[in-house]
Amino acid sequence: AMATAGPRSFSAAEVRARCAQGACLVSCHRRLYDLSGFVRLHPGGEQLLRRRAGTDVSAALDGPPHRHSANARRWLEQYYVGEIEPGDEQVPPRGRTGTGVGTGYRGTRGRRVRALEDAPGSGSRVNKGYGDLVDWQKPLLWQVGYLGEKYDEWVHQPVDRPIRLFHSDFLEFLSKTAWYVVFMVWTPVVLYLSWVSYTSLAQGNTRLFSSFTTEYSIPVHKYYFPFIFLLGMILWSLLEYLIHRFVFHMKPPASNYYLITLHFLLHGQHHKSPFDSSRLVFPPVPASLVIGFFYGVLRLLLPEVLGLSVFVGGLCGYVIYDMMHYYLHYGSPKKGTYLYGLKAYHVKHHFEHQKSGSFGISTRFWDYPFRTLIPEETFKKED
Repeated sequence: AMATAGPRSFSAAEVRARCAQGACLVSCHRRLYDLSGFVRLHPGGEQLLRRRAGTDVSAALDGPPHRHSANARRWLEQYYVGEIEPGDEQVPPRGRTGTGVGTGYRGTRGRRVRALEDAPGSGSRVNKGYGDLVDWQKPLLWQVGYLGEKYDEWVHQPVDRPIRLFHSDFLEFLSKTAWYVVFMVWTPVVLYLSWVSYTSLAQGNTRLFSSFTTEYSIPVHKYYFPFIFLLGMILWSLLEYLIHRFVFHMKPPASNYYLITLHFLLHGQHHKSPFDSSRLVFPPVPASLVIGFFYGVLRLLLPEVLGLSVFVGGLCGYVIYDMMHYYLHYGSPKKGTYLYGLKAYHVKHHFEHQKSGSFGISTRFWDYPFRTLIPEETFKKED
């Protein structure tokens, strides 16, 4: 039998040289990681991680400002490239409280997961560090249903690799969507329907409660359109929260192959691979079916023009939601901004609070009344 090659050793001089060339290498107890491909995705910001380049981040992983979760530590192992040569270990710089990788703030230390593959070279990733329960060389959609009771834990241990869902290349193509496609498809629809709604209201024929009574019906003027539009956006934000919490985060019965498969198709694949850029927004074909359903509901409940005005506001809210969701994963907002806080909040949902909180995407508003807001971390340093 052939002997398995051990991990590659790196000298401190070699690490410094690579960092000087733009790589982002960090160590943790002599284990070396190449985070060059992850720096922009880091919830704490790219600059925070680059300031750590060439140093040991073991203290930063334990905090303050927060202690990194078990999933964050598993995530780190995907970027393992080798070992620091004995005697060349880096000492964490004093006074720095930046973070190394990932997010989360649970008080328990995550179990270290050893990578099974050595991946030398700048930016390389380790893809088999988990002793996985599925065959990543085959489409996953038809495999996950067989995981049974192991599915819920498996799907909430994120990995940094693309997922193939279908055998068919055509279906696989339809399941992937670039972020700008959503904007290009739905923005013209929002603009056109807004014009139709406003001009229809301007005719002065729309009245509220006219189906019940003509004496007490209320006229709806064209000047009301911006407020009706805003109402639609607010209703969408509530719908966004409810769908995310109660549909996308349902826990399928371990014995039901089809519900597990459906959950993985709807949302589980996103939690398994949260940085798969081709599956961060909703494909227009299935989205049109869902959008058509909600339009039909509004037509039943409200007068035609009024229902259309609410609908177009909700559709605008959906477009903003999808664009923002993509940005929260791939954007690098400036520290201290609203989007910076929202990005950190959303990534906590992926790495630590997948099932218990942070169900609002474009806003945290609905997490307050439904009591699913992730509390601010109170850090207490261990002795």
